[in-house]
Amino acid sequence: MARQKGIIKLKGTIGDITFYKTLDGHLAREKGGIDANRIATDPAFQRTRENGSEFGRAGKAGKVLRTALRVLLLNSADSRMVSRLTQSMVKVIQADSTNERGLRNVIDGEAELLAGFEFNIRGKLGTSLFAPYTGAINRVTGEISVDIPSFIPSNMIAAPGGTTHFKIISAGVEIDFENESFVEQHTETAILSWDATPTAVISHVNTVTPNSTKPLFLVLGLEFYQEVNGSMYSLKNGAYNPLALIVVNGGV
Repeated sequence: MARQKGIIKLKGTIGDITFYKTLDGHLAREKGGIDANRIATDPAFQRTRENGSEFGRAGKAGKVLRTALRVLLLNSADSRMVSRLTQSMVKVIQADSTNERGLRNVIDGEAELLAGFEFNIRGKLGTSLFAPYTGAINRVTGEISVDIPSFIPSNMIAAPGGTTHFKIISAGVEIDFENESFVEQHTETAILSWDATPTAVISHVNTVTPNSTKPLFLVLGLEFYQEVNGSMYSLKNGAYNPLALIVVNGGV
């Protein structure tokens, strides 16, 4: 892989060289590779087929979770979130000690490894919200909750420049990775002033299916706003809004 320089940037294939654009800039690489049919049938590529199968399964699992959180992710995701989530899902699948390599899956893996995943590396929850909070998943009742005691926003929230207001959002999600379906409920506070005025106690309860055997997830995040002439605008189009998985229960 080589980086293109010069004023004119190329796209496409010329001879054996393919030119393309990525987030890292304009690149070029030599055309080549192994025949797809050989990869699909040659015993020498058994490991490759197994890895490919599990990677594809991880990609589908990540897509289901992203779809479930779509409303929240519209303003709280970085450009590489999809690939980062897929990589994390691969680790979940690789933790499956029940099935053979190539057949491992999220259900028999360790979904709890996703706890702490940040959907926006430009604005992480762990470096934005310093107020103590307690997250809990009650599988029997289906209640996925988060409680935050009263706090002073200007002291306990590290907000990006230009912030005048914020709100706290949370979501409870139940994922059926086998059938690629989900149940989701989210809650948000009113838009609050980012100042020295203590907040009220915040208590969110998001309900999914009682007695579910599927993996359950609790998500917590912030959205920052700027007030201009009495109107609220999402700060920098949500570029620094944090959102993270804070509690994960992998199912029974």
